[in-house]
Amino acid sequence: MTTVERTQVFLLPDLGEGLSEAEIVEWRVAVGDVVTVDQSVVEVETAKAVVDVPCPYAGRVVTLHGAAGEVRPVGQPLITIAPLDGGDEPAGHATYREEERAGSGNVLIGYGTGHGGATRRRRRTRLAVAPEPAETAAPDAGAVPTATGGPAAAGGSVAGGDLLAGAGPVAAPGLLAAGGPAAAGSVAAPGPAALVISPIVRRLARERGVDLGTVRGSGPGGVIRRADVEAALAVPVARLAAVPDPQVAPTPEGDGDVIVPLTGVRKLIADKLSRSRREIPEVTIWVDVDATGLLETRAAINAATPDAPVSILALLARICLSGLRRFPQLNSRVDTEGQRIVQSAGVHLGIAAQTDRGLLVPVLRDAQRLTTAELAAELAATTAAARAGTLAPARLTGGTFTLNNYGVFGVDGSTPIINHPEAALLGVGRIVDKPWVVDGQLAVRKVTQLSLTFDHRVCDGGVAGGFLRHVADCVERPALLIAAV
Repeated sequence: MTTVERTQVFLLPDLGEGLSEAEIVEWRVAVGDVVTVDQSVVEVETAKAVVDVPCPYAGRVVTLHGAAGEVRPVGQPLITIAPLDGGDEPAGHATYREEERAGSGNVLIGYGTGHGGATRRRRRTRLAVAPEPAETAAPDAGAVPTATGGPAAAGGSVAGGDLLAGAGPVAAPGLLAAGGPAAAGSVAAPGPAALVISPIVRRLARERGVDLGTVRGSGPGGVIRRADVEAALAVPVARLAAVPDPQVAPTPEGDGDVIVPLTGVRKLIADKLSRSRREIPEVTIWVDVDATGLLETRAAINAATPDAPVSILALLARICLSGLRRFPQLNSRVDTEGQRIVQSAGVHLGIAAQTDRGLLVPVLRDAQRLTTAELAAELAATTAAARAGTLAPARLTGGTFTLNNYGVFGVDGSTPIINHPEAALLGVGRIVDKPWVVDGQLAVRKVTQLSLTFDHRVCDGGVAGGFLRHVADCVERPALLIAAV
């Protein structure tokens, strides 16, 4: 039997949660490399997260199916591995022979095995010195968002270390300047040689029309980083004509029009919010509250436990959990096929977080079991992982109630769309100084607006109003939380 006949082809595995494709971000190996069972071979980006994919076979890499930036469907070839000859086998490799023949049973649904050590999760850093090749097809449609600094919440908004701050409005992903349809066969002229490690940086430059040969890298050895490309975008550059997709009839673009590919997280958000608006008869109610007592309570807690500070968001999460205990109708979903309402036994609390990849809602499962200090720690770790893109896809689904702190963007109120298939969402505006009547006297207090958007199919206004009033009362008088326990 020849080596070709004995090669094993690893297909892109089922990524779960209805995901049918993934975009290749970076190959961890190259053709000719020797890999071991469960070694991470490629980093891919799905509509929910960026994950490492381990290979269940050991041997020498023969073929990499797809380049960085290419979208691969689930079940299609990802990498081809050939067995090693006896004299070619590295020390310790024989221990993987049995697993190689059967294939690793450890590959989870697109998440990796989780037990591969640093020696088995090699990261090969390769400098791409050659200039970018001329494009002969439409640019990749993958979304490459850019991070922008969030606006400071004016007037004492919920900031000061609170979660969800520091993200701010994010630029639309994958922007491509288009000065009109390109003539058939037109290509972009390649620029001078440039040091680029990340394929994401290279693709970002290509989609934004930035000549890498004109960019000075700020990384080690002059390597060009994403920040360098983004800085170059601030400098006027010649507008590039978009090369039309040969599969799609070209559409004339107006002068200065911008094309935003609806892919990745942006597409997932669009689909989910559109479905929510189509299916859910939502209603929004709101109330202004005096949050002075809540801020004082937080200050007292943090003074007593400086090593484990508690955020305003953690206190609001604790208050929501108290409200959902009293009004469980809002911790539910509507099963339209079964014509029933399903109330969840546990509160799987979603936290809306703005990230470089778009709006994500990481979930804290069974949040009702956590103490306030545990809530604060878990919120900090979860939102940080969401922004870093390291959360497993399973952590971004399955929520039963969402808390959205849009006050960090310096706004007072909102009528948000429910995170389908949940039944309710509590929004919190910025906390600002406002005149407020206290015991018949006018005073300056810390005031915020709370809004509750709920599915009118699961409850009527009495339940929704009761929940919102309970939350408002606990914000104004946090001592009520103790009475509610």
